[in-house]
Amino acid sequence: MTGWLPSLMPHLIVVPVLLPLLAAASMLLMGDRRRMKVVTQCVATTCGLLVAIELLAWVDRSGASAAVGVYLPSNWEVPFGIVLAVDRLSAMMLVLTGVVSLASVIYATSRWDRAGVHYHALVQIQLMGVNGAFLTGDLFNLFVFFEVMLAASYGLLLHGSGRARVRAGLHYLAVNVLASSLFLVGVAILYGVTGTLNMADMAQKIPHIAAADRGLLNAGAAILGIAFLVKAAMWPLNFWLLPAYAAASAPVAALFAILTKVGIYAVLRLWTLFSAVTPVSPAPLGGDALVYAGFATLAVGAIGMLGVQQPRRLAAFAIVVSSGTLLAVTGFARASMIGGALFYLVSSTLAASALFLLAELIERSRETGATQALPYDVESGKRPRYVDVHAADGATLAASSRVDDPTPGRAIPGAMAFLGLGFIACALLIAGLPPSSGFLAKFTMLDAVFASTGRPAGAGLPLQAAAYVLVALLLGSSLLSTIALSRAGIRYFWAPQMRAPPALRVGECVPVAWLLSCTIALTVFAGPVSRYTEAAATSLLKPAAYLDAVMSATPVPGPSRARSKSAMAELR
Repeated sequence: MTGWLPSLMPHLIVVPVLLPLLAAASMLLMGDRRRMKVVTQCVATTCGLLVAIELLAWVDRSGASAAVGVYLPSNWEVPFGIVLAVDRLSAMMLVLTGVVSLASVIYATSRWDRAGVHYHALVQIQLMGVNGAFLTGDLFNLFVFFEVMLAASYGLLLHGSGRARVRAGLHYLAVNVLASSLFLVGVAILYGVTGTLNMADMAQKIPHIAAADRGLLNAGAAILGIAFLVKAAMWPLNFWLLPAYAAASAPVAALFAILTKVGIYAVLRLWTLFSAVTPVSPAPLGGDALVYAGFATLAVGAIGMLGVQQPRRLAAFAIVVSSGTLLAVTGFARASMIGGALFYLVSSTLAASALFLLAELIERSRETGATQALPYDVESGKRPRYVDVHAADGATLAASSRVDDPTPGRAIPGAMAFLGLGFIACALLIAGLPPSSGFLAKFTMLDAVFASTGRPAGAGLPLQAAAYVLVALLLGSSLLSTIALSRAGIRYFWAPQMRAPPALRVGECVPVAWLLSCTIALTVFAGPVSRYTEAAATSLLKPAAYLDAVMSATPVPGPSRARSKSAMAELR
């Protein structure tokens, strides 16, 4: 990069936080002018995605070596001031957030943004919290961005009203307030032991903690880890997820698919930082807890998919399966395995978001038109094969041909064809079947499992036994997901249901196509994406570059300091 762009790039780090904040503030001043809010929402979300893509290209420009960008919003020296840092992992999460949020806001403009006030502003506040959590290098500011994210999610979950949303919203609020309290207690304990809130500085001070304070350090890390794992939907702390995500409106549920990944990101970031300078990381951020918790969560999520048939609940359990897979694979502390897990994180999040959007359209198809039996032909003793559906005026179904009509086949309405193909694509992605990106991600993880040697970092199981358990759970979850999704597909698309096709808006179909197109791009460009995710995993497990970049960041001299220096020079 040449010219003015290199000097501008560090300032782009703060844009994913400032842009949604300014957009939300401006939309609050627009009153009831919905069209202006829609335009502002789409422009702000698109610009946020473009900035995230530019940041991703920036941190990846150096090839195999790690690149970390650091920005000091308060312009104070580290570790006393606020720090924002972007590396490969955080940049990837920013891009994923931008892709999912763009699909969600476009879908909502069809009708859901009219269901309540301040929807667009809440979405931007939500994005501010999520982006800030991915960028911050400070534990207390991580708590602040978590609270911003959760405060907006409370309003979004209740958007559209209804008894189910209110009940689920109250449970969601209670659980997350408790988790936030644990978060704050854990941060306070760690600050009391280490004397710092900067994550990089804390990682460097942990090896020098006195033996008498080790118990307090582990207690603080345990409390903090529980708060993260609640948000990451770890079993048995994920009882809030299914009712909340199933009750939320379609665009909100699609946006919420990224929220559990914030918890995964926080666990992954702190665990790799804390274990980089000490052989034993504070519990429960070590490999033991992640492996066992991931195994349990993965098994419960896969079994749960067999117990439900509604698309919304299938998508919610798919998120639980995704969280379990990520936790289990992360606990092995192998760059190749974590690289595959990051690939899987992107693919599974896109698939779950698309399925949440499709779920409403699929359920709408069951509510369209009246279900009636076809006229019975007394002479032949059979029912006619072809029907003419009059959905416009609600007329009854009538036979359109005789039983002996030689015309083969039956025309499939375009709306049902779109829904059916979209559901098949989501099923392939979630189950990890070829040729989807979900299959490539799971294959990468399995290949890395068998290629690894030695023992998982901190795991009580030998690698061979742990690898067999992980392989069995990955393959078993794929099988159970295939069965559950196939059963739902038969119920909604294959079984003879004489219903009129639903009326779909372009604004509802484009976001689904956008998300599925991104998964296709992951498949086509699987090689570069895999190299990127493995490089991100390597830099996570060896965070020397991250630590050096954060700790060596220096404030920019202000005008007053520059004037004082020039005055001193004149006096000399």
